[in-house]
Order: sequence, then C-alpha cells, then structure tokens
Amino acid sequence: MAFLDKVIEIAKKDVQTIVLPEAFDPRTIEATHKILEQGIADVILVGNKTEILSGSGEWNIENATFINPETFEELDAYAAALAELRKSKGMTQEEARKLLLENALYFGVMLVKMGRAGGMVAGAANSTANVLRPALQILKTAPGTKLVSAVFLMEVPNCDLGEEGIFIFGDCALNPNPTSEELAHIAISSAKTFESLVHKEAKVAMLSFSSKGSAAHPDVDKVIEAGKIAQNLAPDLQLDAELQLDAAIVPKVGKSKAPESKVAGQANVIIFPDLDAGNIGYKLVQRLAGANAYGPVCQGLSMPVNDLSRGCYADDIVGTVALTALQAQMQSK
Repeated sequence: MAFLDKVIEIAKKDVQTIVLPEAFDPRTIEATHKILEQGIADVILVGNKTEILSGSGEWNIENATFINPETFEELDAYAAALAELRKSKGMTQEEARKLLLENALYFGVMLVKMGRAGGMVAGAANSTANVLRPALQILKTAPGTKLVSAVFLMEVPNCDLGEEGIFIFGDCALNPNPTSEELAHIAISSAKTFESLVHKEAKVAMLSFSSKGSAAHPDVDKVIEAGKIAQNLAPDLQLDAELQLDAAIVPKVGKSKAPESKVAGQANVIIFPDLDAGNIGYKLVQRLAGANAYGPVCQGLSMPVNDLSRGCYADDIVGTVALTALQAQMQSK
C-alpha cells in the first residue's frame, strides 16, 4: 500500500473537519468531491452556497458544509475575537469584521481558531505568504516552538533506507538561513511531524558536509550547536548532529563514520543546514529517484494550516487534506 493510501486510511478512522477557503477554484471543487466520496474528512467551503454549487459541474459537493461570511450568524463574535487577538496592532472590531468579510483566508483560519475546524488547506489560488500570514497572526506558534517551518514527506520507491523509503526532509520551503537555535526547533518539529504522519519513532540526523569532526568550519559549528540545543530541549529524542548524508541513512557508512551514534545509518528525519540544501535536496530525490514529495507541510503552528502550490492538481489537494487531518488528529489528542 502506498504511503498516501495509508494516510487516508488513518484519516478515515477519526474524521476531522478541514476548511477549504478557495471554494471557487475548480480544483478545490473536484478535491472536495473526492474527499467526501472517500470519507477522508468533513469539508467546510467558504462562500455563498448557491454560487459555489453553480460552478461545481459534474462534481457532487452537496454534503460539504457551506459557510458564507456575509450571512454567518457568529460573524460579530468572530470579529470581536479577532480584534482581541490583534489589539496590540490596533485592530478594531469593525476592521476585523471587514477583514473577515473580504478575506476568505482570514475567515478560514478563524474557523480553525474558534474550533469549527481542525485545520485549513489553501494556496491553490493564493501565495504562501498570503496563506501563512493569517495563520501566524491568529493561531501563532505552538507552545515551546519559536518558528514555523516546512517539510516534505518523501516516499522513495524501491528503497529500504529510512522508514522503508519514507523520510521527512526539512526545512525545504520557509527558512533561508536558520540559526543554530532555529535549526534545533526545526529538528524537533520535524520529528513530531514524522511521528504524527508515519506513526513510527523519529530518528533525526542534522546534516553537514562533515561527520563527527571530519571537517572544521563555522557552518559545521552551527549544526553541532543546533544538535546540542535540540537535545537539551528534547532529551528523549533520537537525534545526532553533524552527519553527512551517507552517514545518516546508509547503515554501513554510518557504522564507519559514526560508530558510536544511535542514529547514523538509520535516520528517517533529515534536517538540512539551510534552505538552499533543503530545496535542492528534496528536488534531487524527487526527480532522480522518482520519489513522491508530499508538501510543503507546515509545522510549528498551534493548529495545522498547510499551503499548496498554485500549480497543484485536485489530487494534490486531496493528499494535503489527508495529511492535515492526521496533524489535526494528533493535536486533538
């Protein structure tokens, strides 16, 4: 069974409600039909039901929940809550009300914040910045987490490395040049994401061009320090820092280059030292190994909000909703 099929089966066991605020995008409509038909999640579509249905064509989305901000009976309460959350920035309740009426992304995130949904998926018709801005302003980061980062779940065919070819790669989308402290938080968040999605123990390798002192450079020092910080913050986490990629994932090489390490040769969570390495790394594996790359999956938020590529297909939305549902399951526990 492919990884995404496993994710869908887990999502169906504890059905979560996911907001899709880009309800007028044809890909969202097709995805909603498939999500509801398979029982992956309950879906909230933001907008006027009659107008959305008029553009649904062959797709049956009648069983979705439709919430139109203009007729929403709790709009004033949501506006008051948003104004309270943003009062340090001087937002008034009237400004909050106007924002909720005009911006479906803010309205969608408030549905998550107020408990009407377990998560939100958007980005088919909006930039990453526009998707994440309301999430950061309203949901903020999870307790103990200092930044939001993004990972890809990689499914490598015919591979017995990692967790039978399954890896988390991070950060591959958001943080260009993280500090040691930021790298540590990325590592901890990535381990949590791996365990919530794969339901296996995370084994985290923080990558460098050096393995256990084989090279000396400030960039190496940054990774070593990040590993120390991460271990202090999460002492029970299986993690090792300053490993080359082959030492991290190939058992024979790991034993040779880092014989004392409990992670070397077995890593399933790969933390890149910067965004250059992360973005290049996941795309190399995707293209050369024919791997499925699911994501970017955002992590570190208090509740899950995930971004889509504007070039995505309906099936990409379905997969991202399933992943978001698993994150919501974990957070609800």
